Order: sequence, then structure tokens, then C-alpha cells
Amino acid sequence: MLSVAQAEALILGLVQPFNPEQDSEALNVSGNVSGARGRILARPVTSTLNFPHWDNSAMDGYAVRFEDIQDCSPEHPVTLEIVEEIPAGYQPQRVIGKGQAARILTGSVMPSGADTVVMQENAQRVGNQVTLQIAPSPGAFVRRQGEFYTAGDPLLPAGLVLQAPEIAVLAAAQCAQVRVYRQPRVAILSTGNELVEIDQPLQPGQIVDSNQYALAALVAQTGALPQGLGRVPDDPASLKQAVAEAIASADVVLSSGGVSVGDYDYVEEILASLGGEIHIRAVAIKPGKPLTVATFSRQPETGTTLSIPPSSSPLLYFGLPGNPVSALVTCWRFVQPALRKLAGMPQSGWGPTFVTAKTRTRLSSDGKRESYLWGCLSLVNGQFEFDLVRGSHSSGNLINLAGTNGLAVLPIGKTQVQAGELVTVMLVGSP
Repeated sequence: MLSVAQAEALILGLVQPFNPEQDSEALNVSGNVSGARGRILARPVTSTLNFPHWDNSAMDGYAVRFEDIQDCSPEHPVTLEIVEEIPAGYQPQRVIGKGQAARILTGSVMPSGADTVVMQENAQRVGNQVTLQIAPSPGAFVRRQGEFYTAGDPLLPAGLVLQAPEIAVLAAAQCAQVRVYRQPRVAILSTGNELVEIDQPLQPGQIVDSNQYALAALVAQTGALPQGLGRVPDDPASLKQAVAEAIASADVVLSSGGVSVGDYDYVEEILASLGGEIHIRAVAIKPGKPLTVATFSRQPETGTTLSIPPSSSPLLYFGLPGNPVSALVTCWRFVQPALRKLAGMPQSGWGPTFVTAKTRTRLSSDGKRESYLWGCLSLVNGQFEFDLVRGSHSSGNLINLAGTNGLAVLPIGKTQVQAGELVTVMLVGSP
């Protein structure tokens, strides 16, 4: 049985990130903001524009020549003639000469001849004249052309996730189309005769297949495309067919259930029969010990034709535990980082993210496996604090997982953390 760290390193080592040429597509940003959000740049972006596009004012005030006002003071004020008004969007028509100034607004183009802006709060205007008593520094409140960005330089790097700031930059730079990695396709299936759909009446012994919904939501949250393949009965032939179809249609396959040592746990045997190479069978994590990880070549031995773009990256198969909390914890801990690496994110973005928090409640574990206890993380006076949720911390108790945004981590050998002590917490939501 592998440790959590060993399993994480092995899984990430199996993932080959998408190829920026082979596994990318053109994305139109114009008119498709919702579709652009969350996508990952496959190529660096440059622009033909300078930022600012031209010298402009950072303040409402007066554009002047510094040499005209450098010696002004309350004792020796300087009065200048206002020769032009320059609102935003207006191209200046006058050259500012000796003893002259232009009224200018924030963002407006600096007129030729002027090199400094005086804030309007430091000026007194009477008619077409302005009197100054305080000399600013040379070049004050002038944003120079290309000061923020020079045309032709790298603007946004490959691997960057497009969110509101990046989309704003693309729009301002008139980059209407960019190259992004395609979204990983993730096939999701659940095994078990006891599973039913959300709207199906429950019979004795039956439960709703909540894993299908939870895993699809996590996959979508990671930026990948979930493909729900539904429920598969505990029948070797049916399961083998479903797994073969999943392998042929996805970049990653998630199955839940059937990976333990019960009489109806067939997943590992079926993976081997389909040509899969099994790398992990169990991990010393609680909850989530029975975890199967395998890889397949892009052309499975069944001879099924692939319905995904060709890729040099092997298909990754995760056989997750069937218990709902175990499935979610293993997905948070191992699957999401793998998906982020596959999708083209830089290593700094793979996650998961850990913080140190003060626990408000006593935490306990048997110390035999690395334990993940779910609860609520909050930021109080600049320090994270963690509250263990009430109720059973059974891997089958999905109910008290609602509202969870952090998992307190107790390493192997650690059986207790007292209230008020510090603990490592893995983020699974926003504190």
C-alpha cells in the first residue's frame, strides 16, 4: 500500500500534458466571454499595440511644460495661458509653447510640447488663464506610451488560465482569437446493482447514484468535460463493455465502486483484460484506501475506434471507492491535480492547496493512515481557523459533507490534535 505522497508522485508522473499543437484549438474571444473563461492558453499571446497606446494624463488637470513651472511657489506663482481643452477621445490640435497650458482630463492624449500634468487641485483657473503655486516633479502624472507593455513583447504566457483580468487584457489588446488547450474529456461511470437514478423510486436496498453527479461537478469545476456514462450492474460482461467504451471516448476515466475486495469487485480484473497497466491498488489514506490507477495506450486492445483527438498522452483510469465521501476525497486529492496537469496548467497550478489553520475542535484519527477530516475553514483576524463538522465522519455519510471547504490532514502516527493547536488543511472550496 502506497503512502499519499507516493501515490501523488506516481499519478502525476503518469500524466503527460497535452501537446500545445496537437491538443489545442482556436478560441474566439469576441462574443464568447463565457466560453473563454477557464480555458488555458496553449501558446503565448503578443499584441501589436503599446500600452498605453500614447502618452496620456493620469489625472484631471493641466498639461504644461515643466521648464515653465519648475520654480513656481506661493511666493512666486506662475500664470499660464490655456490654449486648448483636451477631453477623452480627442486628438490635441495645438503644440504647447512657452507660457502655455492645456486643460486635460484623465486618460486624454498629451499634447505635443507638454511633458507634465498639474493636478487641478493645485491650480487656480480664471477664464483662459491658470495660476500654479506648487511645482510637481518632472513628468508627473503622465503615463508614457508603452510604459505598461511594449508591442511585440510577450503579453500572456502559455499555461495561463483565462479569467476576468486575462480576458480584459485580450480585449484591450484586440486579440480576438487565441490558441487554447482543448478540454480533457472525462468519462464517468458507476458500478453497483444497488444504484438508481435521482428520480427513480427507491426500493429496499437501493440508493441514488450520487457519485455520478458529484464527480461530474468536480470534473467541470476543474475545467474538463464530464461525460456521464451512467450506472453499470455488477456483471463482468456489462462492466467490461462499459469500460472499453469509456476508454475509447475519453482522456481520463473515473469509475466508482468495484475496486475493493468484495465478491462483486471486478474492476481490476477487467482493466487487466483490456490491456491496462495497473500502477496503484491501494493508498494509505482515510477515507479512500481502495484506489486503482491504471494507464492505457490510446488504442485499446478491444480494437474499438477512438472517438477523441489523437494524443501521445496515455489514457488515465481512476477506479475510485464507491463510498461517496471516499470518492470525493480521492478525487480532490489525486484526480483534480492530474486533470490540471493534463490540461496544460503550469506546475504551480496543479494543486491541491494546503494552509495552516488553528482548529477550534479536537481532531482524532487511528493514526494508521493519513486521515482527511472534513469541515469549514474561515479566515479570522488574518489567521485560518478550522471547524470540524458535527456528526459521523463515516465514508458513507455524505450528508454532513455539505458546506465543506477544507479537509484537515492528520499524518500517519498522529492520533489527536487538540483544540487551539495548528493543523494542515487542504482547501476544497473558498474559505
